[in-house]
Amino acid sequence: MNQELEFKNIVAQYSKVKPEEMTGEMRFREDLGFTSLDFMSFLGELEDTFDIELEETEVTQITTLEEALKLLEELQ
Repeated sequence: MNQELEFKNIVAQYSKVKPEEMTGEMRFREDLGFTSLDFMSFLGELEDTFDIELEETEVTQITTLEEALKLLEELQ
């Protein structure tokens, strides 16, 4: 499974949007319906799945799927 698909599958666990319907411009809160708790749980799952460590200063800047994917690629 490629990284983007695995990422979108994790996002889908917290949203009603299917992975194949997601676009990079989608925003976590507005378009995907994430709550603050959803977002924090999602970040923890990303760290575990991709064996990365996210800094609070980095993640507070993320609003779209594209931004999150770019950060994920930079950390790997």
